[in-house]
Amino acid sequence: MPLRLPKTSAEQWRVLQAVVETGGFAQAAEHLHRSQSAISYTIAKLQEQIGVPLLAQEGRRMMLTETGATLLRHAKPLVDGLARLEQHAALLAQGWEAELHIAVEALFPSTILFSALSNFARECPNTLLQVHEVVMSGADEAITTGQADIVIATNIPTGYLGEKLLDATLVASAAPAHPLHHLGRALTSDDLLEHTQSVVRDSGTQNPRDSGWLGAKQRWTVSYPQTSIDMVKAGLAFAWLPKHLIVEDFLQGRLKPLPLRHGRERTISLYLIASAKQATGPAARMLSKLLIDDARNWKDFDCSGLCDVQY
Repeated sequence: MPLRLPKTSAEQWRVLQAVVETGGFAQAAEHLHRSQSAISYTIAKLQEQIGVPLLAQEGRRMMLTETGATLLRHAKPLVDGLARLEQHAALLAQGWEAELHIAVEALFPSTILFSALSNFARECPNTLLQVHEVVMSGADEAITTGQADIVIATNIPTGYLGEKLLDATLVASAAPAHPLHHLGRALTSDDLLEHTQSVVRDSGTQNPRDSGWLGAKQRWTVSYPQTSIDMVKAGLAFAWLPKHLIVEDFLQGRLKPLPLRHGRERTISLYLIASAKQATGPAARMLSKLLIDDARNWKDFDCSGLCDVQY
């Protein structure tokens, strides 16, 4: 089927909309900074091309006919979309990125991420965003391979610069009914070796790490921190869990910190790293600033009263 060019233009439909919203040709002319004769000609030409009357005089105001109202309702999304397209083109011409990829370490608090993304969507609505969840060396690979423009990682690869965002705390935890809670004394690392430990799988493929595994008798490996949390709550294993994700489970008694003599908590620093040349663009700089600002205002939960378990 041959391609047919439309008879009407977005400009004509926008003029029609202005006439309706302002109430007349004179008002629309003033609103659009055009002459009244130009407005009248545009509407007359549009009606001629469409073949049906779009406006009717009612008192001093120009009102849409029933057909005109139907057609304008269908035309408005197209006209608005074209306006957004032109705005997008103008931003791209100014150097704003069409798309950004951000790789986020799974330990990073989602409240900070979502706050930054919400502000970014409001300030930069024309840049598409791809968010990749990574674990440990998966973040390193996103940096070195250029898979992502901005990376939140627990490690800064050699040759890159990073901005520290925050420290995340992991707490050794188990369900209240777990046997480790019923030994009646402070625990040592030897006590843990006889029980199943849950660990989160490194998402990297080049140099994966076994960070956090004690060499327990049984290791169950999962892909996401939340899966590990659910496994521990079910009494199937113990694990070092992100404190900001389990504070409610502590408060509600679904989890208890293990009474370890040493090493009950681990602190992991998270960094913001620009991994590609595109990360120097205005959209990347804006998103980076939003993440840094929100991270600086974030405070991890104080679980001192819950975590100081002594026997």
